[in-house]
Amino acid sequence: MPITIADVATRAGVSKTTVSRVLNGKGEVDGRTADRVRAVITDLGYVPSARAVGLARGRTRVVGMLVPALTWPWMGEVLQGAVDVVESEGYGLLLSTCNRGDESMRRFASQVSAKSFDGLLVVEPEGTLDYITALHERGLPVVLIDDRGHQPGFPSVRTTNAAGAGAAAAHLLGLGRRRPLVVTGLSRFGCTRERLDGFARGYAEAGLPIDPALVVEGDFTFECGRAAVERLLAAGVPFDAVFAHNDLSAAGALQALRDAGRRVPQDVAVVGFDDLPLAGHTHPPLSSVRQPLREMGAAAARALISHFAGAPLPDQPTIIPTSFTARASTTGA
Repeated sequence: MPITIADVATRAGVSKTTVSRVLNGKGEVDGRTADRVRAVITDLGYVPSARAVGLARGRTRVVGMLVPALTWPWMGEVLQGAVDVVESEGYGLLLSTCNRGDESMRRFASQVSAKSFDGLLVVEPEGTLDYITALHERGLPVVLIDDRGHQPGFPSVRTTNAAGAGAAAAHLLGLGRRRPLVVTGLSRFGCTRERLDGFARGYAEAGLPIDPALVVEGDFTFECGRAAVERLLAAGVPFDAVFAHNDLSAAGALQALRDAGRRVPQDVAVVGFDDLPLAGHTHPPLSSVRQPLREMGAAAARALISHFAGAPLPDQPTIIPTSFTARASTTGA
């Protein structure tokens, strides 16, 4: 049987509260009593759990993280960035997803009630912003990763979606591509609107406003990219480029073009968004706007842990810029 704090108290002839005070250095304990308790701890080989010690000190040394699901293509990069910082600072990470909807949120709420973590990193599951805001207003430190246009009343880390899409437009314009097909993400997401606005602005400023018939709403899946290309090809709508709002839908577009016998990039150039490892392994390798996903996760975790050490949370969004990576899907080389 594992040795408990009660066993130490009984052997030392003191209360569990006294043992706890000795362990955590809180409260006044007579020196001889403290020495006796420490001797018993040594004799019994008692090892207090890190969680118990942390709770006694008013902290857990655990960071909570709430995300919609781990199936999102870029979630692993964000998570790795957060984990790199959290673990390097000697904290643990308690990860919660919303795979089971309300049931998942009830379990997460129970973790909040139990004060299982000192602060929270969030990639916002849909419909949870009001709840997360209320937690922050009640005193839980929160940092949002990838604010999708909501501009919450607490710190956030995001990237330059519009500027990144503008860079994609400039790249395609520089290659002489005048009729791009745009496969967007879900229109309810702020990142979708920003990417569409940035890309459309680039073409409009070049005197080539995008034909509305060439803007197709997708859902960030491989299938939506493939279906959009197949539909326009079948309808005879001409286009000489594809800008997809993520790499996965861009990969679907590449597949549809290949199946139709269209050459990439000679006939149609293709650009994605995110620049995940996938982008370097498509056929041909995919040009893509790079989201600083791992850096975003790391910056959010760093802000939270700095706050635990006494620094104020940022009162303005932390913005980490995108960059553009050109590969053979547009350059041919």
